[in-house]
Amino acid sequence: MAKGDAGILQMALILYETECRKIQTAIASIRSQLGGRSTTKAAASVTTDGAKPKRQMSAAARKRIADAQKKRWRAFRKGKEATAAPEPPKPRRKLSKAGRAAIVAATKARWERLRAEAAKAEQAATKKAAVKKVAAKATTTVAVKKVAPKKSTPAKAGKAEAAVEA
Repeated sequence: MAKGDAGILQMALILYETECRKIQTAIASIRSQLGGRSTTKAAASVTTDGAKPKRQMSAAARKRIADAQKKRWRAFRKGKEATAAPEPPKPRRKLSKAGRAAIVAATKARWERLRAEAAKAEQAATKKAAVKKVAAKATTTVAVKKVAPKKSTPAKAGKAEAAVEA
């Protein structure tokens, strides 16, 4: 671009910006006549990407909504208190001394019985082990070692056979 073209374009830009301001002020005055929104909110409502702007709620509308919600909560809590009031809490139960003594005695008897059963089982196991040891010794002493006959000369061999037969 030539230098002269840049000057012309800058002048055109300034002209269009002033026209844009004039149009925006005209829009703001029309909106104020219609419903009374401020110019800053009106400018914010125009978006470049075409999406709908975020809705603005007046202070009076927010107060009405808050008051209605508080009223609903009061009614809810009032109904809850009415149903919960007649039911008093149950007193805590206590264990008497006699009841506690009975539980202790039963526990001691149970442990005594378990110990007796364990001792009986241990005695039976030791007795069984002792019987096994005695049986093992008896089998080792009863076994007789067989000895092969000595080899002898042929003349003696005949005599040995005759002695075995007799």
